[in-house]
Amino acid sequence: MSLQEILLAEPRGFCAGVDRAIDIVEAALFKFGSPIYVRHEIVHNTFVVNDLKKKGAIFIEDLADVPPGATLVFSAHGVSRAIQNEAVARGFQIFDATCPLVTKVHVEVAKLHKEGYEFIMIGHKGHPEVEGTMGQLDSGIHLVEGVADVARVQPRQTERLAVVTQTTLSVDDAAEILAAVKKHFPTVREPKQQDICYATQNRQDAVKLMSGQVDVVVVVGSPTSSNSNRLRELANRLGADGYMVDSADELQVEWFEGKSRVGLTAGASAPEVLVQDVIARLRALGAVSVRKMDGIQETIKFPLPKGLKIE
Repeated sequence: MSLQEILLAEPRGFCAGVDRAIDIVEAALFKFGSPIYVRHEIVHNTFVVNDLKKKGAIFIEDLADVPPGATLVFSAHGVSRAIQNEAVARGFQIFDATCPLVTKVHVEVAKLHKEGYEFIMIGHKGHPEVEGTMGQLDSGIHLVEGVADVARVQPRQTERLAVVTQTTLSVDDAAEILAAVKKHFPTVREPKQQDICYATQNRQDAVKLMSGQVDVVVVVGSPTSSNSNRLRELANRLGADGYMVDSADELQVEWFEGKSRVGLTAGASAPEVLVQDVIARLRALGAVSVRKMDGIQETIKFPLPKGLKIE
């Protein structure tokens, strides 16, 4: 084993939207007591979800599983209009933990829809954020997952066509698909600011900076986490051996045989405690030093909803 140095990506781990979503569930538990019901995993991280379960959160997919009058939290990924309307009709006390950057996309879709626009959405089919954004409208929103899908899109008209994206995509992949959309639909309207969130961009930029300096990149993140998966893919694309682990227990000794430098980062929904566990395990495997890379310091914070601020 020749493992010498761990390079720590900066920034890594929790973003402002994830911090806020977890705080909303914890504040609701503090204010109203358990159980608090959460539709879908509040964020895509096993450790976070299990920790909140221990504190009294119950995670559900179907609103029929929530008793009348209960307190319900929507996950950070956002929900469709149909889910919102059903929750109101069932009389729940609702707190919306949708990331404000996802809400921004929802607001843009609603505004442009009123102006007669149809939409092309770049994203991953089945991801809850995509289902939430597409579910803002009854029709007129077309999903593309890759360049090949673009030619299959058949909007009713092309004069008023706008593009939106899932916030946790690969920046490079999204740019490639957007270029194909613009080639196929030259008058398409782009977002005023790109939809991919600052945290996704920053974590990908850090991996780009790191990958050329290390032999292996370890991403701490759960399999369901879109932005964590994109970090692993990016490391592989840039020539490092990229692996993703939900916890330090999943590290394999053979990944590090004959390797001297390992880069370490974490997806936006992975807590720092898991990163520290991985560092401890890598030290046990022989790593001598830990060096934090220079990177953007994130200072964004999102406020809690009314009714949950703890004085």
